[in-house]
Amino acid sequence: MIGFLRGVLDHKEPPFLVVEVGGIGYEVMAPLSTCFRLPEVGQAVLLRTHLLVREDQHTLFGFSTETERRLFRDLLRVSGVGAKTALGVLSGMTVDAFVRAVEADDVASLVRLPGIGRKTAERLIIEMRDRVPGLAGVSDGRPAAPAEPRAEALDALVALGYKPPEARRMLDRVPDSATSVEELLRAVLRSAAGAKN
Repeated sequence: MIGFLRGVLDHKEPPFLVVEVGGIGYEVMAPLSTCFRLPEVGQAVLLRTHLLVREDQHTLFGFSTETERRLFRDLLRVSGVGAKTALGVLSGMTVDAFVRAVEADDVASLVRLPGIGRKTAERLIIEMRDRVPGLAGVSDGRPAAPAEPRAEALDALVALGYKPPEARRMLDRVPDSATSVEELLRAVLRSAAGAKN
């Protein structure tokens, strides 16, 4: 897996980019939000990447922030949403705007995006509702603000295989005295282990 590219921007023709790293030119597809933040050709660049492997092709996607990459990956998990649609979402609105649209059940904002019809917009709202906490924080090209410890702990529990509603219930039972991600996770896992005994 290729986690990031740090090199020189060799070509920029949105959404298509070429980044030269150690004498090798990596072809990258990027949303317009990332393309607009890039420097001029010939300048140094750092992109967070996602490699999509299909039978007939390998496509590398690049993002200017980790939050954009996380949203892209979450969108790919939604049934009926492919890479082209996910790029369209990130090209058409900021991560913060997407989070607000999902939380407000704002179908009208989502159907304005390329490739998103009413049914897809409704599916995005339903399937992304549990994934958007902790995603907010990127707007106008600024890096994401640090996530709240409980939001980070929620992400970690979901990564461990817990369903978001179950993970949220587990975190709700942890006393407010646990303030760091480590303390929260330790308390949740200790509680879960005690419940099994």
